[in-house]
Amino acid sequence: MPGAELTVPSPTATQTEIAPLTAATQPTALPPTQARRRGRLHAAVVTLRPRQWIKNGLVIAAAGAAGALGHDDVPVRVGLAFVAFCLLSSGIYAVNDVRDAAEDRLHPRKRFRPVAAGELDPRTATVLGISLMAAGIVLCAEIRPLLAVVGAAYLALTLSYTLVWRHLLLLDIIAIAGGFVLRAVAGGVAPPVTLSRWFVLVVTCAAVFVAAGKRQAELRRTEVSAGTGERVAVPGRRRVLEGYTEGRLWAILIASAAVALFAYAVWAFELPAVHGIPWRPLTIIPFAACLLRYGMLIEAGDGESPEDLVLRDRPLLIAGIAWLVLFALGVHAAG
Repeated sequence: MPGAELTVPSPTATQTEIAPLTAATQPTALPPTQARRRGRLHAAVVTLRPRQWIKNGLVIAAAGAAGALGHDDVPVRVGLAFVAFCLLSSGIYAVNDVRDAAEDRLHPRKRFRPVAAGELDPRTATVLGISLMAAGIVLCAEIRPLLAVVGAAYLALTLSYTLVWRHLLLLDIIAIAGGFVLRAVAGGVAPPVTLSRWFVLVVTCAAVFVAAGKRQAELRRTEVSAGTGERVAVPGRRRVLEGYTEGRLWAILIASAAVALFAYAVWAFELPAVHGIPWRPLTIIPFAACLLRYGMLIEAGDGESPEDLVLRDRPLLIAGIAWLVLFALGVHAAG
């Protein structure tokens, strides 16, 4: 409301001092980095965000969960589907970076993205993004026409997320989770193989868990503590965060993790022991460890960048590797 006042910490104030700020005050961009500017090629590669290709590992995991990776031409088809979704996701990142450049300049981490930092021309990024998305759809169609439909659905969901879904309470989390689920579906469509309904439920709930973790981290980052202990929103944060509270997000986190663990246990016990060893049920232990560790990281304020957590946190990485080893041993033992 005009004339209303918010309070945020003054840059020179102590922890108990709060400086007044009117609602009319517009947030300004964070100061640019003092690091050496990246060249055009380097900036283009960074815009593709290769670190986030780890999310497309779900394409491979889906076929692996069905026990089909060692059959006929399945590995080739799944490998090409992985490449196709890397092209699609990178194309989306490039286009979204152009649209979100102004908002990214206000973010402590995203302001270093090449388009926001002025290292890559918006026109170049747009052409690059559209070209990659087109190449991804063509590759999907070459693998299997139905995979092109899944790829098109993934594009429609992720592009509409930027325009619509990320501004709507709860639907933003569902849309983020939907992107993960479509990756898993692609892994089943490419060979093709039949995915267990329990596996799909695991992926869905785990994706909701990760998406809620992102919102939890964003909520904490965009709030400051007043001297009374009350948390106050800083200017310029997303509107959708106004509808979330830590309590609501923790309810989503706990419920999604519990259902994911239950569904995973049911899925794991679907297969009998191989030579007397329950390989699949044994993977429940590292899977539960991954959920627990990720929850601890969310509690610590992390979670806004899941791919960074997976690659940087040693306990989480060890639990993930343990799961992969046990799962691979089970697939190998089953022949």
